Amino acid sequence: MSASSILAHARAARSLLTLGLAAALAMGAAPAHAAFPERPVTLVVPFAPGGGTDNIARTLAEGMGKDLGQTVIVENRPGAGTVIGTQFVARSEPDGYTLVMATFAHAVNPSLHKDLPFDTKRAFAPVALVAHSPNVLVVNPKTPFKNVQQLLDYARANPGKLNYGSFGNGTSAHLAGELFKSLAKVDLVHVPYKGSAPALNDLIGGQIDLMFTTVASVASHIKNGTLRALAVTSATRSPAFPDLPTVAEAGVPGYQAESWYGLYAPANTPDAVVQRLNASVAKAVQSPAFQQRVADEGLMVDVGQPDQLARYVDAEEKRWSQVVRDAHLQQN
Repeated sequence: MSASSILAHARAARSLLTLGLAAALAMGAAPAHAAFPERPVTLVVPFAPGGGTDNIARTLAEGMGKDLGQTVIVENRPGAGTVIGTQFVARSEPDGYTLVMATFAHAVNPSLHKDLPFDTKRAFAPVALVAHSPNVLVVNPKTPFKNVQQLLDYARANPGKLNYGSFGNGTSAHLAGELFKSLAKVDLVHVPYKGSAPALNDLIGGQIDLMFTTVASVASHIKNGTLRALAVTSATRSPAFPDLPTVAEAGVPGYQAESWYGLYAPANTPDAVVQRLNASVAKAVQSPAFQQRVADEGLMVDVGQPDQLARYVDAEEKRWSQVVRDAHLQQN
């Protein structure tokens, strides 16, 4: 073989090698989410440990961890009406490894806070609506109220004499009360607490008269008679209390308020990662542990595609913004 032929063969080999390396590099440069997840995922709960949202998040995390093949770590970051934990996730890398369990507050914070440090519509990628549930209107059993109509009759005859407790200003329990006041045309005094436990303690002790609260927080009290349930706040009756009427049925037409739980990732998280997480949520809610949570807390599981969560929260935000405006609740 001549020297020129040898040189030509060498050049051809180098060209093939260069093409092979380029292809290998291109494959190596594939998005990091191709094998998602490759490490533990963090699920931020913007509330203190031990509450209803925390319990639901931990049960969901257990099921998702089994499905994803990686640990899903629940990290509590409470404060500022969920803003602290939610902001942390908004500023995290959009890689699917940091998520937030959003609640009712996610829909009302834009109306409550003039200077919210993030845009809820632009800062997050919806993953899945996990579940929703009614609140329950409960009273101290020493009160004479056996149903909603009796409560309404008394409130209308004695404006400002009844008070209701909540977990704090701007919480679902607070706004459920404000919506009740508006639609029923009654004057109730709001008493905010720092969490559900102290509010319930005072309700049981007779320091406050009534409360709109979660099924999980009062189911045992209703069962043992330390609290009396008058109605559920959802549009339809709750499987947990099928004999209880809705507030709308009981005398306040148009009334509807519910708690909900939805999973979000930071904005710009790759669609493939969002879909993988969505599928994992759908599988996790079918686990025996989560189904027991459903039974215990009267949850209604409704996992759809990410856009379902977006539409649901948009509707919630519009509805509650009117309540916030009417009650003059906006904060700086």
